[in-house]
Amino acid sequence: MRMKTSLTALFFFFLALQTSFSQKLKKSEKQVVARLEAHIGYLADDQLEGRRAGTEGERKAMEYISGQFQQIGLAPMGTEGYFQAFPIYDGKKINPATHLIINGNDLKIEKEFFPLAFSPNKSSEAYPAISLREDGMPWFVDLKDISDENLGNPHFDLVDYIRTTTADMAEKGATAIIFYNTSVKGDKLVFDPKDKNETAPIPVVYVVKQVAEKLFADETASVDLKLKVDIGKKFRTGHNILGYINNNAANTVILGAHFDHLGYGEDGNSMLRTGEKLIHNGADDNASGTAALIELARMLKLSKISNTNFLFIAFSAEELGLNGSKYFTENPTIDLGSVSYMINMDMVGRLNDSTKVLTVGGVGTSPSWGGLLKQDKKSPFIIKVDSSGTGPSDHTSFYRKDIPVLFFFTGLHADYHKPSDDANKINYTGELKIIELINTIVSDASKQNAKLVFSKTRETQTTTSSRFSVTMGVMPDYTYAGTGMRLDGISDGKPAQRAGLLAGDIVIALGPYTISSMETYMQALGNFKKGDKTTVKYKRGNETKEATIEF
Repeated sequence: MRMKTSLTALFFFFLALQTSFSQKLKKSEKQVVARLEAHIGYLADDQLEGRRAGTEGERKAMEYISGQFQQIGLAPMGTEGYFQAFPIYDGKKINPATHLIINGNDLKIEKEFFPLAFSPNKSSEAYPAISLREDGMPWFVDLKDISDENLGNPHFDLVDYIRTTTADMAEKGATAIIFYNTSVKGDKLVFDPKDKNETAPIPVVYVVKQVAEKLFADETASVDLKLKVDIGKKFRTGHNILGYINNNAANTVILGAHFDHLGYGEDGNSMLRTGEKLIHNGADDNASGTAALIELARMLKLSKISNTNFLFIAFSAEELGLNGSKYFTENPTIDLGSVSYMINMDMVGRLNDSTKVLTVGGVGTSPSWGGLLKQDKKSPFIIKVDSSGTGPSDHTSFYRKDIPVLFFFTGLHADYHKPSDDANKINYTGELKIIELINTIVSDASKQNAKLVFSKTRETQTTTSSRFSVTMGVMPDYTYAGTGMRLDGISDGKPAQRAGLLAGDIVIALGPYTISSMETYMQALGNFKKGDKTTVKYKRGNETKEATIEF
């Protein structure tokens, strides 16, 4: 009973404190807070289903944001009105031309057979014997014995076994492999659209058990086989949203925030580990930054600043690897040479009223930032600065183009990338104060009446883990859809630079470890410690190179 009484007292104490603080707000500030609540309330509502890039939820968010831009009076600056469409690689797909015909039986794709995702696009017509493995013929492999032998073995990887077996049999003369499994236990093999393994030398298909038992029952028989594998790339479409204030000035300031989130976690980026299919509303990440962008657009439209233009961009597919911002910087709708600086807001909705810590990144990207970020005793924040122009958000794409950046962020929390990141947890008054700070910085910067000078900074990796004791000093290209890990940037003085790697190189092996994706690179990196030496194999254009790297 005493605990309940003290908790109740504490609740009313903090409620009074919050009420007292909110009463200090001006009428105009209260209006901004109300609009922030409306923006985030809509964007983080279940009806948008988590705003996953390329979905109906993204479309609803697009309409809302562009509607706000139009209401404020921003001119459209996309490629189609306010919108700039861009492709998002969504994995591999089996094209309709794929077929497997055995003794006149045209098997149904994915119901009766499927190619493995690492199969090459090739054809084969032959009359092979099921039990004979003749040079220059397709070979048949029943996975029953190997599956039964490894039943309950957590370290056995059937797909890896199939890959290595395929490579071995190709060297021995097989022209295609038809795998099947007559084990009573089954194997749960499916076509994996996210597979990034290196392409096999010969076609690889899997025939389901019921069909295999019917067609391959007589292992002494030969079969009339017609096979074609046609695997393509699957894409969905994301959209950036761009609004412009044209003051006919020489320079332009870009303000941005990503508006996409995780949907139901389909892309594997959720922190929820229960396996449940739940909506990730992303109120802080990043409905908060999007709401701030809209309100800054309103403030700057009403401001008297006339010596700079303003471009406001709501980016999509940030959660997939900065896709939207990277696409814009490669396909800009304004001259990037005219851009003075870029400000990015990502997760600005959870300011802690106790610590008041606001992280501002990118401070080292221009000598002007230090003077513009000076704090006084009246500041509602304790500003924690980070000099680096790179990090896990969209400002990185602009830093890569030698544009000064600032990145505003109120910190990670227990709801990050979880379904619990909801609108009722946003500190709206705290977000208002961040918006006012950014507005002041933009206003003060405009008084310099000159394009900001760019400075190169150290680079931070966008992904980290406590298990890593070493780093190569590289920035991966998260939009790369091929095999390996393409490098988007190289840090000065780090192992990759000392080894001679350059931006654009594709790392395909680190020591004995094959690199097929960002995930396999991270797994490989975890096997090294400081002082270790190994080799790094990479592709530069059509050439494969190898270098020694020391961590």
